[in-house]
Amino acid sequence: MSSTIEGPVYVVKDNIDTDQIIPAQYLNLVPTIAEEYEKLGSYAMIGLPDSLYPTRYVEEGELDSKYPIIIGGKNFGCGSSREHAPIAMGSADCRLVVAESFARIFFRNCVATGELYPCQSPTRLCDILKTGDEVSVDLDAATLTVKATGAVHSFNDLGEVRPVVDAGGLFNFARKSGMIPEKA
Repeated sequence: MSSTIEGPVYVVKDNIDTDQIIPAQYLNLVPTIAEEYEKLGSYAMIGLPDSLYPTRYVEEGELDSKYPIIIGGKNFGCGSSREHAPIAMGSADCRLVVAESFARIFFRNCVATGELYPCQSPTRLCDILKTGDEVSVDLDAATLTVKATGAVHSFNDLGEVRPVVDAGGLFNFARKSGMIPEKA
């Protein structure tokens, strides 16, 4: 797995909750069914208010987003414990979220599902970057580099979380590590 993720960012502010990430009416989609997993991605971040976020994360009629990286403020992923939130984002081709802080259960769901890298930044990047800015994130160095300016921002190292997300989630990690038997 490459340690570098590049592309344009989608920027949100504080207290982005799971209803904004994936509203309840889409929770009937079953992520273990391939077609429904894909469809789930088309609704990622659709609960954000248009007045604050006029650019849609996933354009209407598309299944995937052109933003592989989301930049957030404080308390990203607050609200309910639905694991559909990181799954929908992952289905939309989001690779990671860099936020000031995460709701605990959202952070855990990112790791357990293996959909996203939840990277915590001591710098309030949501006030520095704007949607569409191009960045390069190096997971090994725990840095985000803004391509236009060359500015480098550090975030907390993922530590023991990284190999779990690299493996594709908790169960895949446990299988690869020999903690549970491989699927028959």
